[in-house]
Amino acid sequence: MERYRRASQILLRYVSCETRSLSKRPCGSSIAGQSRIQEQFIREYNTKLRNVLPHSMPRVCTRTVQGSRIFCLDRPCGIQGRSYSSAATYAQRNPSYSTLNSSDITYFRSILGDKNVVQDEDRLSAANTDWMRKYKGSSQLLLLPKTTEEVSKILFYCNSRRLAVVPQGGNTGLVGGSVPVFNEVIINMASMDKIISLDKVNGILTCEAGCILENLNNYLTSEGFIMPLDLGAKGSCQIGGNVSTNAGGLRFIRYGSLHGNILGLEVVLANGTVLDMLGTLRKDNTGYDLKHLFIGSEGSLGIVTKVSILTPAKLLSTNLAFLACNDYLSCQKLLFEAKRELGEVLSAFEFMDSHAIDLVLGHLEGLRNPLPTSSYKFYVLIETTGSDESYDKAKLEAFLLHSMECALVSDGVIAQDISQASTFWRIREGISEASVKLGAVYKYDLSLPVEKLYDIVEEMSQRLGDVAKVVGYGHLGDGNLHLNILTAEYSDDILAKIEPFVYEWTSMHRGSISAEHGLGLMKADKIHYSKSSETVQLMASIKKLLDPNCILNPYKVLPQSVL
Repeated sequence: MERYRRASQILLRYVSCETRSLSKRPCGSSIAGQSRIQEQFIREYNTKLRNVLPHSMPRVCTRTVQGSRIFCLDRPCGIQGRSYSSAATYAQRNPSYSTLNSSDITYFRSILGDKNVVQDEDRLSAANTDWMRKYKGSSQLLLLPKTTEEVSKILFYCNSRRLAVVPQGGNTGLVGGSVPVFNEVIINMASMDKIISLDKVNGILTCEAGCILENLNNYLTSEGFIMPLDLGAKGSCQIGGNVSTNAGGLRFIRYGSLHGNILGLEVVLANGTVLDMLGTLRKDNTGYDLKHLFIGSEGSLGIVTKVSILTPAKLLSTNLAFLACNDYLSCQKLLFEAKRELGEVLSAFEFMDSHAIDLVLGHLEGLRNPLPTSSYKFYVLIETTGSDESYDKAKLEAFLLHSMECALVSDGVIAQDISQASTFWRIREGISEASVKLGAVYKYDLSLPVEKLYDIVEEMSQRLGDVAKVVGYGHLGDGNLHLNILTAEYSDDILAKIEPFVYEWTSMHRGSISAEHGLGLMKADKIHYSKSSETVQLMASIKKLLDPNCILNPYKVLPQSVL
């Protein structure tokens, strides 16, 4: 910090500006010079800087923001330069946090063993970077605990030292919640991947937090059950991360949220206290149901180490239809009819606009349009699951026929085998993967009234014009829109047209700015668009109570101004 202040003083000698300490400004913030200072200044300044700062410390640079040339310290700030996700990313490192030293490393090795204390640059680089390569931290340490006791010892020590930590699962999040912002210690749960028990009468699974979702589903399938949630990232995401973000996914319309399926949790608090709430009872009205505090808290209140979850029986019959609609109103009416006519067997209702389909077919290999004869504006994927194959299929076929007679559906096909069904799902699940292949992508996860859900896509498309392609898809049965805005590269100008408009529009229509992805770093300071000030203050009070030193996943979920 002292060296950074000295660097600031050097800069202030060169630039006539408001008198302020750079050490107190948010990372990436700027000082606008009143006089014209050319690139020669940059070279002279950085030459002087080398005498007081190591290579890892900031250098002065120039940037163009909203048409103005500014000077700023190019300081690590937890987000790669090509990304402009929101003002929340310009976080200021909390000076109360300690810096890692050799004694810390020695302690962690004493409780975890050498191989579970990772300082290898390549492994750290992967753990520091999110799935979209949009957010990048600078952590120098990755810890891999194998037991709850080890997690407890880590947190007790980190809390006493005021070392900030980031709990990490499969690192498949989209809002910067699972990677460091600065140099926080990463606690990855991948080594805690044991299945503890399965109650084969009631379908209650108990497992450790590091279990991969797809592995759990495969295990359950062999036992006659399934997981109540299904995600495109199921091959990488971990159940602990799913719980911590309250992941929704493709089966939400049938089985609901994790708040309804999680029966118990084991959680380690910031001070190392282990909360044993790992019950398996369907009914328990003894006091406050504290597990719900940790479902969706994104690791900011405690680290989930074990989970007990109610899993539904695997039904014998699964049918899948890929349908085309000419307009969004038809999609809405189709959803209403599907709920009424398919009722108890309806397990998924997904929609995609034509841009989403074109994106997948154009950038993922081995896929083709199941309805190639014509081009349609919207596509719908309907899945049913039941216990009678012939009855369920006949019911879906009758629904499809009725929908075509009523002109709700323009064309459609029912999957004839598992391979075809997998292809249909691959199209839907591949949209997110395909979007990152085009260049830059701004992703928004919104919850809106179904009748208004696609309006924001059309308005955003008109707002941006030819500079971006706007894609809309998501879980129509849940009122959850995934709004993707694709451009050749990230740009401040484009971001200024997107935000805060997208949040204001959502708030005006009484929606949520985060349906299932969480707030993370990207939207921590945007929570007021969906929650009242009183609610946010109460959340902050809970955070301060459970984590008074704020070491757990700092800069995420809540605005720093309330902590």
